[in-house]
Amino acid sequence: MSIEVDYRFPTGVDVEKQAKVIAVGQTAGTWNARFAHLENVFRSHLGTVVQGVINPDGSGLATIRFPEANVENDIPTLLTMIFGKYSMAGPAKVMAVRLPEHYGRHPKFGITGIRERLGVVDRPLIMAIFKPALGLSAEDHGAILQEVAGAGLDIIKDDEILGDLEIAPTLKRLEVCRKVLDEIKQQTGRTVLYAVNVTGSADKLLDKAHTLVKEGANALRLNVLTYGFSVLEALAADPEINVPIFAHPALAGALCGAPNHGMAYSVVLGTLMAHGGADAVLYPAHYGSLPFDPEEEKRIRDSLRSRNVFPVPSAGIHAGIVPKVVADYGQEVILNAGTGIMDHPDGPAAGVKAFFEALHSVG
Repeated sequence: MSIEVDYRFPTGVDVEKQAKVIAVGQTAGTWNARFAHLENVFRSHLGTVVQGVINPDGSGLATIRFPEANVENDIPTLLTMIFGKYSMAGPAKVMAVRLPEHYGRHPKFGITGIRERLGVVDRPLIMAIFKPALGLSAEDHGAILQEVAGAGLDIIKDDEILGDLEIAPTLKRLEVCRKVLDEIKQQTGRTVLYAVNVTGSADKLLDKAHTLVKEGANALRLNVLTYGFSVLEALAADPEINVPIFAHPALAGALCGAPNHGMAYSVVLGTLMAHGGADAVLYPAHYGSLPFDPEEEKRIRDSLRSRNVFPVPSAGIHAGIVPKVVADYGQEVILNAGTGIMDHPDGPAAGVKAFFEALHSVG
């Protein structure tokens, strides 16, 4: 089996030469006569250039095929192989990665599992974010959750900036919010997911995740790019972490934003997240508050859905653009709003209801 990667080079770069540099230098490398007896082995590990073309704008695009035997069925060794050292060699951008279906991990829950947990099968899901991001006490979080959950909200999450801080320690937030979730369940029969932020040093993070689940967390939220794909993979592989994992795109701009360096957003937030074990992935919507390419957004959406991962277009989502989101996504989408719900002039509960009214208006 093999892995194919598309690299884009700016005008002036010798596409054929650079493609060969990547194919050889990111795999077996070169060898001399001392190792002639191992030549067949080395060649089995070499990357091969499938094609190189010049685009109408003068940029170049090369496709390189890598042996799957060179990696460990994970994202870290994959990234090291396809772009590790070469990422520092000059202008080049990874535009697409095509992985075998079996590569990496499938989500434990994904679209179907999250819907089963919530008991909602026939409409987009509605998710809110605790705002303000910092400064709220655990009791403040509980009061907000009471409002929005009572109004019919499906999911709420911590802001990506919120860590295990003294003003609202993670376990205390969970304790307070868990009581609210239990009350909602008892009163209405509805399940509401609270994706609590998992943070901490590498030697403690998995233990913290275990503790959160044991204490009643029914979803987790992870800054995958700041903590690393190996953390996501470890959480997704752990049978004791039997709750959905929501992946946040924090730091993605540093990896993807430059035109001639890094990787495309659709690679990082689409392909890699989909093969890394995430159940739902947040990313900017092109009609939101962050500049984003609609075509990249579509590629992320389609990549995630191809592996049953929930797409979560975010950043500046409000009830007024629900018709656009539904037109682009249909039913299989999570509508994620922070200020779009929390800053509603009539309060957060009214913000949630505005989203339901918008969904009802589009059928």
